[in-house]
Parts: sequence; structure tokens; C-alpha cells
Amino acid sequence: MRKKVGILFLVLMLGALAACGAKSDNKNASGSGDEEELKMLEVDLQVTEEVAVDERVDMKATVTFGSEEVKDADEVVFEVWEEGKKSDSEMIDATNHEDGTYTAETNFDHDGLFHIQVHVTARDMHTMPLKEVTVGDGGHYEEAEEASADAQAEHGDHGDFHTEGFGMHFMDPEAVKVGEAVDLMTHIQLHEEALADLNVRYEIWDEASHEEQHAWVDAEEGKDGEYTASHTFEKAGTYKVQVHVEDDEELHEHQEFEIVVEK
Repeated sequence: MRKKVGILFLVLMLGALAACGAKSDNKNASGSGDEEELKMLEVDLQVTEEVAVDERVDMKATVTFGSEEVKDADEVVFEVWEEGKKSDSEMIDATNHEDGTYTAETNFDHDGLFHIQVHVTARDMHTMPLKEVTVGDGGHYEEAEEASADAQAEHGDHGDFHTEGFGMHFMDPEAVKVGEAVDLMTHIQLHEEALADLNVRYEIWDEASHEEQHAWVDAEEGKDGEYTASHTFEKAGTYKVQVHVEDDEELHEHQEFEIVVEK
């Protein structure tokens, strides 16, 4: 009898130990997967939010991937524009300090409200947080807004978005040559979150043709928020590329860019 009890006790102990081991293994495997899955590209954008006219505005982006400092981002560029003048924005390349931080500086020569958006591409992801800077008394925009609305009604909107929080970043292709296929890529976000399942088309025309002949190219979605199309330019010159973005509901935005094609 004692022998049978002892054998039963041993079997129960071995079963309990095996179950604990399996649970531990599953927990470790699950924890590792969760940790990998939770890794995201994060960008902390810091700017001088209130300055006097001609005072220096410091811009700093701290880039991380999970707990890792991203010291080798593929692209970090600061886009700066005045309220109501997105189509006249300026792109400022960042300095990489090789510690996960990227900086640049600028200044403004008149009172106004300015927007600073940093475009960061790293680890096959893209993000573009946005901040505002008030210069002097912040400027007055009622007349400018009325003029802008009239101009948009007459000529169409080429830069200022109707949807609050919407943003797009066209990856300006380098060294575009006649007869060589080039990838046109745009990242699209809403409130700093990638927008998926959109209808994106590239409208392309030669500036010298006065918009008489336009090519239309449908983009394909890769990663969430990234839309790419391939196009071959048949002759040298300066081309306009307008990115049209729609969803299945009310979203309809577009923005115009420029590409120089060399022989």
C-alpha cells in the first residue's frame, strides 16, 4: 500500500513540475513575442514654442525604437511653414548627434503662427509629429484666410489640408534620370497615426506643357501609411507631381510637389 501511495505521489509531482516548466516556457515565449510586437518608432519633438522676431528657434527630435536609441535614422528633416502657407514650407535637414537626437534651428523675421513638423524614417517605419511656434504677437490671419479661401476656390488647393490632423510626406526622389523607372513614395498620417486602406494616385505633368498632358499613376500600399508607384519620365525637365488621397468616405486631400528630371 505504501509503495502504491509513493508511486502515485511521485507521478503527481512529476506532472506538476512538467506543467510548471511548460507554463514558464510559454510565458517566456509569449513575453518575448509581446515585447517584439510592442516595439514602435517613437519621436519626441521639442521646439521653442514662443520666441521674439528673429530669435533662434531650436528644434530637437529624440528618436527611439522600443528602448533603443535610433542613432542611424534613414531620414530626419524638419518642415517649417507659416499658418495658411503650407505650400510654401521649407525643409531643413537635421544634424545627427549619433545618440538618438537630431537637431536643427531656424528663425522668423515677422510676427506669426508657425508650424514645425519633423519627418522621421527609420526601421522601415515613418512618423511625423507636429508642433506650433508663436512668434511675437502671433500675427493676424483673418484677411489672409479670406484671401486664401478665394484663391483656393479659383485655382484649387495645393497645400493646405481640409482635414484636421491630416499630414503627408512625399519622399523626394534623388537623381531622377530620363528613361529610368523611379519610385514615387508618400507617407500619410492622421493625428500622427499611419492611415491605411486609402486610394492614392499620382498626377504628373511637365511644367513646360502648361498642364496640357497629365499622366495618372495608381499607388500601391506597402506598410500602413506608405503608398508607392513607379513612373518613367520620357524627357528631361521640371515636372509637377500632385498626390491625390481619398478614402471610401469623405477624405479628399491633395498636395503638389516638384521633380527635376535630368538627361
